[in-house]
Amino acid sequence: MQSLKERIIAESKKIGIDKIGFTTAEPFDYLKESLIEQKAAGHTSGFEHPDIDERIYPEKTFDNPKSIIAIALAYPTKIHEEVPRDEKRGQFARASWGIDYHNILQDRLNRLIDFIKTEADSEQETADWRFVPQVDTGELVDVAVAQRAGLGFIGKNGLLITEEYGSFVYLGEIVTNIQFEPDEPVANGCGDCTRCITGCPTGALLGDGRMNAKKCLSYQTQTKGMMPKEYRKKIRNIIYGCDICQLVCPYNKGKDFHFHPEMEPQTEEVFPKLVPLLTISNKQFKTQFGHLAGSWRGKKPLQRNALIALANLGGREALPKIVNCLDDPRPVIRGTAVWAIGQLTKRAPDQFLDTLRDLQSTETDEEVLTELEETLTYLTTDKKRR
Repeated sequence: MQSLKERIIAESKKIGIDKIGFTTAEPFDYLKESLIEQKAAGHTSGFEHPDIDERIYPEKTFDNPKSIIAIALAYPTKIHEEVPRDEKRGQFARASWGIDYHNILQDRLNRLIDFIKTEADSEQETADWRFVPQVDTGELVDVAVAQRAGLGFIGKNGLLITEEYGSFVYLGEIVTNIQFEPDEPVANGCGDCTRCITGCPTGALLGDGRMNAKKCLSYQTQTKGMMPKEYRKKIRNIIYGCDICQLVCPYNKGKDFHFHPEMEPQTEEVFPKLVPLLTISNKQFKTQFGHLAGSWRGKKPLQRNALIALANLGGREALPKIVNCLDDPRPVIRGTAVWAIGQLTKRAPDQFLDTLRDLQSTETDEEVLTELEETLTYLTTDKKRR
């Protein structure tokens, strides 16, 4: 007769879970010093769970935890539709393709929990069993749980790397008071390879699986304020996320799985036209992008990033729409539009100098005024750029 663990593994395959592993609910106390150091150094993004003890001690948030069940789902890395070259388009990183992965994993975890409950030997056992599913926004460090549960190892880019699917996997876990035999952790497999470290355009990776999250381009595309100038050209036309440290990883070579229809990318969603983004309504935004993980910060960061991407792509044909953004009520959009105009008119700035000076005379936001001053100086003093 199969054990409960074996029956759970068999069921996981039926409901669309690509990898599953089991570990104890013992503390992840080896992480504590590193997490404290990262926070003190200002290397955290602010998106993490704020209480470090709750991140490493499951008993802080779950009464008498015994085990953690970790799962992974592989996601596509290539779009099968042809991306039109009709006009300038942005890109969403692969982890934001298809329906928001939080919803997909939550569904799989809930279905797995429902199955486990049916396997109880008595009503009392069903009543005693408890489960808490977590996906990304929970207390625990997902990659640490997955590594200890045997799903893969944590690479130098800080991502979980699986043998079968590389790092192109979504992770989730279930904390429970059921005792399971734990699986063996996976040893690190990076060796001397440093491709992700040297490939990162901003030097965000620290070399030991940690990063300065604030230097990560994925983080920069998700902030709501003005993007620092040193990152603007480096995002190219990516308006959400970053895939560079994954694309250069040897473990990801040739990896492209299409197991889950709800993860399949649609061209107009993940390679959207940039100009329409500048004037998209809230209703249109929700319809086109609301189901993507990349929409969680709202439309303002994506509109800001669209302005930057248009400048990076040399989209001079979009200048009339970009100029209209100078009237936007949001300072971030006005300020980024100023920068984009400067980049796109650097060889022939005269047409828009008066427009920028008119805004300078009425603008009250300090950041926008700084952008205006720097852009006007850039356009009027550097003759070599014309």
